[in-house]
Amino acid sequence: MNKATYILIFFCLIVYSQESTNDNYIFEGNKKIEQNDFIGAEMDYRNSLSNNPNYPKGLYNLGNAQYNSSAYDEAVQQFFRTQKFSKNKLDKHSAFHNMGNVYMKKKEYDKAVESYKSALRNNPSDDETRYNYALAKSLLKKEKNNDNKGSEENNDKNNNKEKKSSDKNNEKNEKEDDEKNQKEGDGKDKEEKDQKNDNQKGKEKNNDLDNKQQSQKQAKGRLSPEQVKSLLDAMNNQEKKVQDKINAKKIKGVPLKSAKDW
Repeated sequence: MNKATYILIFFCLIVYSQESTNDNYIFEGNKKIEQNDFIGAEMDYRNSLSNNPNYPKGLYNLGNAQYNSSAYDEAVQQFFRTQKFSKNKLDKHSAFHNMGNVYMKKKEYDKAVESYKSALRNNPSDDETRYNYALAKSLLKKEKNNDNKGSEENNDKNNNKEKKSSDKNNEKNEKEDDEKNQKEGDGKDKEEKDQKNDNQKGKEKNNDLDNKQQSQKQAKGRLSPEQVKSLLDAMNNQEKKVQDKINAKKIKGVPLKSAKDW
């Protein structure tokens, strides 16, 4: 054998030795999984990846350990890397199937449906995958129906709330209008009452003025005692003058005898 052949054999032995070591870690990890020692199993699986981080078998088993520990986000990453670096469809199928299981646990049914669908593309004859796929679709449909129902209920609730708010606003506006009309009516009544009072006061004032003017007229037409006395005196004087004239005429008309002899 030439030198190149020895180098190839040596390289194969190294690779085989590494894979054997990796498989030993995986074997130990699987034993711990059976004992429910998920943390210990995860450490073994990580050790199996120390020499080859893209080792599909190590990634797949690490994902299973994290799934059993409820570390779902980390498990999804390991299953995704498993299907990425796997060379055969059966390994890809197993990785996608377990990804679907993780999404079912997280109740992300839309992603679960897509994962199971990808698994069936790589192995259409797997009954368990078909069952999980149908279940995921059913749960997704139910979730959408519930969302639609919840949305309709919220819309009805919001509509009722808006209607109540509108009715309340209308009632408030009607009350304000009634109060405004009442105030305007009261103001109008007060204005009419004030106007009536003003008219009454004006009428009374006019009556007082008329009475005053009438009194003034009466006072102006009535003579004072001095004026009455003067008028009586004047009338007496006039009457005396008239009487004197009458008497004078009587004297002239009756001749008198002289008592003296000539």
